[in-house]
Amino acid sequence: MFKKIAEKIWKFTGQSDQANCYYLDFEKRMMIDCCNRADRQFLLRDLKYMMEPSEMQAVVFTHLHYDHIGNFDLFENAEFFASEEEIEDFEKDKMSAVLNEETINRFTKQLKPLPEKLNGLDVIRVPGHTRGSIALWHEHTKTLFSGDTLFSKGIYGRADLPTSVPDEMKQSLKKLEEYKFKVLGPGHDY
Repeated sequence: MFKKIAEKIWKFTGQSDQANCYYLDFEKRMMIDCCNRADRQFLLRDLKYMMEPSEMQAVVFTHLHYDHIGNFDLFENAEFFASEEEIEDFEKDKMSAVLNEETINRFTKQLKPLPEKLNGLDVIRVPGHTRGSIALWHEHTKTLFSGDTLFSKGIYGRADLPTSVPDEMKQSLKKLEEYKFKVLGPGHDY
């Protein structure tokens, strides 16, 4: 079920792997990530209480692992965004970028490179978990969407996957410390 976490921001947590996605009802209706495919029926059911998926205008991926992009096809009219590095890694070696063949075979969306700001959010480059990982900052609500870079209680994401850059994780975490968030929106509830 979607839970309101800040003004015009709701969080959905999947049951399969505790992956989170976020619905923002800002100037544009937007999702940050879209959870694991295994949680599709629950995401669709709960989202329909708030809006029709065809009305979603934008989907931003913090990175392209399957547990964050699994339900992309619910949003047929949305624009899809990821960092340039994430798009490059996807084009170079889809399996290393997504980690799931079934998701790769279904993924047909055109990815657009993220601008520095989108829909009132600042885009923060945080390489480590993947080379193209990003976080998003919403100044008005002091909400930090940290993807799989930073979880609650100071736990941070893995940096041992095919497109990880472990040498950059420490600097990315340091960068996120600068944001004095009131609400943390991590990629998983670990």
